[in-house]
Amino acid sequence: MSALCRDCLRQGEFERRCPACHSPRVVAHAALESLSIAHMDCDAFYASVEKRDRPELRDLPVIVGGSQRGVVTTCCYIARISGVRSAMPMFKALRACPQAVVIKPDFAKYRAASRQVLALAGELTPLIQPLSLDEAWMDLTGTERLHGASPAAILVRLQARIEAQVGITVSIGLAANKFLAKIASDLDKPRGFSVIGGAEAQAFLAPRPAAILPGVGPAMIKSLAGAGLHTVGDLARAEPKELVRRFGAHGLRLHELAHGRDNRPVDPDQVRKGISAETTFGEDLCKLVDLEDRLAPLCEKVARQARAGGVAGRVVTFKLRTSDFRIVTRRRTLAVPTQTAKTLFAVGRELLSREADGQSWRLIGVGIAELVEADAVEADFFSGDEHRALAEERTVDAIRARFGSGAMTSGRALRTKNSAED
Repeated sequence: MSALCRDCLRQGEFERRCPACHSPRVVAHAALESLSIAHMDCDAFYASVEKRDRPELRDLPVIVGGSQRGVVTTCCYIARISGVRSAMPMFKALRACPQAVVIKPDFAKYRAASRQVLALAGELTPLIQPLSLDEAWMDLTGTERLHGASPAAILVRLQARIEAQVGITVSIGLAANKFLAKIASDLDKPRGFSVIGGAEAQAFLAPRPAAILPGVGPAMIKSLAGAGLHTVGDLARAEPKELVRRFGAHGLRLHELAHGRDNRPVDPDQVRKGISAETTFGEDLCKLVDLEDRLAPLCEKVARQARAGGVAGRVVTFKLRTSDFRIVTRRRTLAVPTQTAKTLFAVGRELLSREADGQSWRLIGVGIAELVEADAVEADFFSGDEHRALAEERTVDAIRARFGSGAMTSGRALRTKNSAED
């Protein structure tokens, strides 16, 4: 069994404690020396940055989020022990952990820390594909000669450098491909280092719920359950033709992942290309007004995420899906990058009107692509109607952060809710 001590970096054939420094922080795996695809995930990122800058909070539960009537953006591991979770209403979080320190998010600070982490990773390999501010894939294939060590040893050193120089911790997943690496990075948080080889991948995945697979959300879980597919093993045993018949190309993709297969390369040019949201209807919809009612809250959700992330989109993307899983997608390039629901809805409604010809649809989605940093272009681009809309929506953000997400609701949202209740 090939092993590596994460404290003194001794490599050899041992499994539990390092024979040199007696550290229990040992990673051991038969394929350790042959794996080179990694997923790096910062531990409780926002909360960790806040604790770094306020050392007196080190041993206290910290929640990053809005006011008492807002929601939890993220929280540290001490708060998680008490049951606090991301997206939890703040009043419930404070009921579970009344001693928690609540801090409003500072995204400029988090982006700066993210750039530091990626810069250190970039010294090891140019093949880095960020997924968000706090996670990225890395491909260290062929770097052994350059760094004089295996990818596993290089990644252990990177963990230590990030902790020393950035002041936060990261967890690493090392595996045979991107999908498995991402699964591995979540197995031993915080400060974890986990390995999944190709040989044991299918057996490792089989008993786990299908929700562990990317692209399987609540609606898909319900559809899979209706077909008797509850675990990853169920998907692996299913006939590919039947999965394609029921779920289209996505069904075949899930079958491949269920076997631990993923041939996607780590693509440094494939940075986060956009922000999107979609919803699957309980019953197919065909009326334009009903489709617009579902489109509006998605536009608000995407716009809020864009403002929170400090980005704007040059392109509006639009998506519809029929009951037989045929997908229609449209794009519209904007003269002015946007991060407002008003612009998203105006463009999305126009694209929708061209497709809503009486046909039944089961899903609608909207998003923005070709993202730019909002604070770098705001003075030049956000002017006129867009500037006014942005000011209004930021005001709504502030009110909701202070008094809760239900403090302000659009007339359209109320009408949709009342229709659903009737």
